[in-house]
Amino acid sequence: MIAVTFALPKESSEFLRRLRDKSHADRNGITTIRGKIGDREVEVLHTGVGERVCRQRLGKFLEDQRFDLLISTGFAGALNDEMQVGDLLLSKNFSTVDLNEKRSSVSRLPIHMANLFTAPTLSDSSDERTEIARTTGAAAVDMETEFIARACAAHGIPLLSLRVISDTPRELFPAPAHILFDIATQRIQLAKLVAFFLTHPNRVPRLIQFASRIAQARKTLADALVAIVREL
Repeated sequence: MIAVTFALPKESSEFLRRLRDKSHADRNGITTIRGKIGDREVEVLHTGVGERVCRQRLGKFLEDQRFDLLISTGFAGALNDEMQVGDLLLSKNFSTVDLNEKRSSVSRLPIHMANLFTAPTLSDSSDERTEIARTTGAAAVDMETEFIARACAAHGIPLLSLRVISDTPRELFPAPAHILFDIATQRIQLAKLVAFFLTHPNRVPRLIQFASRIAQARKTLADALVAIVREL
């Protein structure tokens, strides 16, 4: 069985639509979604955003379970403007599976191969991203993959880290990160979100554009994941 982890359902929704024979399962108190891509069985976990919840959920998910492979996936923010929203990034520093050893249809996917950095907070400043890129040499940033990689190493599970770019230094979030998502509660605080855009109506067009780009990025990621799972 192949495990696939996303931080949030908004990242996984398009991929989940591609699963056949879907069902929900309970793994040590953590709800997962099972299904099939072709003849491969897949189990999807939402890790949540950030170290604390990710490590907690992943620990329960992997307890007494042996997966053939774990794909850590979802959104990531670019650290430079060489990558665009919708680009795919295969993390060289976290992945232990080489796609080039797989069938040619997978190795020919338009995927950038570069390092990914796992940050403790959401980065919504272009200057901050430039500094992260300078000090780490990474091309993109997320908030979970480092902890997923550690867990996979501890359990002897091969890891493939694949992310789609959701935002860049030029195309940042349409609102401050803490307005868009509350890490402490692991949810969107709708009242804060509405209040922000009511007081910043000039940001509404950016929000609409952002939502459109995210929808396309989500589809691009699902297409790549389906192709990869079919070939593994």
